[in-house]
Amino acid sequence: MSDGAIVVFGGSGFVGTHLVRRLKRLEPDRPVIIFDRRAPKTLPGGVQFIEGDVRRSGSFELPDNVSQIYNLAAVHTTPGHPTHEYYETNVLGALNITEYARRHGINSILFTSSISVYGPSEQTKSEHTPVAPESAYGWSKWLAEEIHRSWLAEKSERRLVVCRPAVIFGPGEGGNFTRLASLLKRGIFVYPGRKDTIKACFYVEDLIQTFEYALKHESRYILYNGCYPDRYTLQDIVETFRKNHFPGVKTILVPKTIMLAAAAALRPASAAGLGIHPDRIMKLVRSTDITPGWLQEQNQAKNGQLSGAIDRWHEQSPTFI
Repeated sequence: MSDGAIVVFGGSGFVGTHLVRRLKRLEPDRPVIIFDRRAPKTLPGGVQFIEGDVRRSGSFELPDNVSQIYNLAAVHTTPGHPTHEYYETNVLGALNITEYARRHGINSILFTSSISVYGPSEQTKSEHTPVAPESAYGWSKWLAEEIHRSWLAEKSERRLVVCRPAVIFGPGEGGNFTRLASLLKRGIFVYPGRKDTIKACFYVEDLIQTFEYALKHESRYILYNGCYPDRYTLQDIVETFRKNHFPGVKTILVPKTIMLAAAAALRPASAAGLGIHPDRIMKLVRSTDITPGWLQEQNQAKNGQLSGAIDRWHEQSPTFI
């Protein structure tokens, strides 16, 4: 791998923050640059922050010695944004980043897509499953993938890694697992109609280790799903939390129709941060049954990692929130 500078577009976000810290630990003398609309909460020593917007190529005031791009920049929270914002950031951002790479002769990009490109269904999906996005987020990520693949096809010396992460959790996440842990901490969890929903997931540090492996691999193009191979159910996840960290939690199974009606009635409260929204209920009901086929082929997908990952999260962030 070249020793030129690394640019992490979207490096102030959850995954980007963990990635940048790891990059500096592994190669402390290699320049690392965060390019984002907002500064990270803490800037690791030796890391440069450049304020910019991937939607505007004119803001790309970056040094000339860049050799590696990580494109993590995205609008991703669903629900949470008007439809056009997913396309403006995720698609236009991909166009601008790949054009920047063309102009400066940068031949290596790692792009984080999403398992949302597969669309919602109860079928098990691998990297060979045809995509069928339904949401604006899923479509925007699929289009962004195609933009990166077009860039790759232009020159034989270019390399591209596309990772489709599942639900990523860990310190600073603030998303699905954090909301789940917050509910469990209150002493009760309500299953919305079913317990067997399969939820593909991955600890943030484990995800980043797959980045490292893929970039060191000899293949010119790699597409892989970022998740554990175990096909954990929602009940598996809740029981792992309960066994190790919230032993007093009570669980209740409530019909989905009642949960959706309650969520609809309390929907205005979601703006206050209570997390009550019909779309979030549906996320708990719908499976994301994704398998990490490529990682399994490479012997990089170990079974039985969830409990240890939650323990690591607790060690790094004891309150879980």
